[in-house]
Amino acid sequence: MKKRSVAAAAMAASMLFVACSDDKDASTTTAAAETTMAAEGAEAGDIVAVASANPDFSTLVAAVGAAGLVETLQGPGPFTVFAPTNDAFAALPAGLVDKLLLPENKAVLAQILTYHVVAGKVMAADVTAGDVPSVEGSNITVTVDGGVKLNGAANVIATDVAASNGVIHVIDAVILPPGLDVSTL
Repeated sequence: MKKRSVAAAAMAASMLFVACSDDKDASTTTAAAETTMAAEGAEAGDIVAVASANPDFSTLVAAVGAAGLVETLQGPGPFTVFAPTNDAFAALPAGLVDKLLLPENKAVLAQILTYHVVAGKVMAADVTAGDVPSVEGSNITVTVDGGVKLNGAANVIATDVAASNGVIHVIDAVILPPGLDVSTL
């Protein structure tokens, strides 16, 4: 049953997804991020290896480890990962990242991280607006007016970072699954 859900998500995801912002400020940031990410993804390892090679993802890599998702994201995939930068995590309420990294919050952290993953390899050229199912199970709303945004909050700032088991698109905010209340942590 789970394999069918992943396959369905991959099919839905392949009909939608990510393109780069055409906003002037975002395009400057995007160009720098794409240059850095392209160099680091040149000899693409798996998603975890590519993210680990970039210091801008140290918080994400720590979170993936704390959530017990390293082996999953090193698996065959393919996966599309919307990777929040360290700055994106830093913009969360004070102390939240530290709380999420605690062992007692592993399930919540895994829920947040899997909400940033879509089954299948979705390249920037394949994007259209709409709802896309995440691996977590909830939809991510993609808009493309004035640049690509996820849930109206996270901007896609770099795209198509190659990994052997998928692709990474860099985002400037952490997105939370609908109904998740992190204020109770």
